[in-house]
Amino acid sequence: MLNIAVIMGRLTAAPELRTTPNGVSVTSFSVAVDRSYSSRSGGERQTDFINVVAWRGTAEFICKYFQKGQMIAIDGSIQTRNYEDKQGNKRTAVEVVANNANFCGSKREAGGGDGEFYGGSYGGSFSEPRGAMEPAAPKEPAPAFTNGDSDDLSDVFAADDVDDLPF
Repeated sequence: MLNIAVIMGRLTAAPELRTTPNGVSVTSFSVAVDRSYSSRSGGERQTDFINVVAWRGTAEFICKYFQKGQMIAIDGSIQTRNYEDKQGNKRTAVEVVANNANFCGSKREAGGGDGEFYGGSYGGSFSEPRGAMEPAAPKEPAPAFTNGDSDDLSDVFAADDVDDLPF
């Protein structure tokens, strides 16, 4: 099964950092994303407003470095959840749960007009550490290609193969 969502657009409001009762950082926000096509009559492109939620370090990163109107690129997964509104109606929410957030606007757009962009780092991104979301796969030792005593690769390649190498 595959559930991957990648969106790039502008923040519709400044993201606000909240904390769960257990002390976990979370933010939710909306990203305005233009559709990649326009109507046949040559009209304006339509815009979709995609709800996004980010947790832990990703939430802290977004709230610290992004503001309303700024371009952001998000990759994550789509999740749905059911809830009841104040009138007792059953509702379904569809949102992207962010794994990574990336800068994708210009330095000037981000407010770094003096040449400095959030500590001098432009084009940055934040990814939740793998261990925070899922267990890491066990590491296997790299395969040995030589007999260990020599840097000569002749024992790996046959003599005919070495002559065919482009270098």
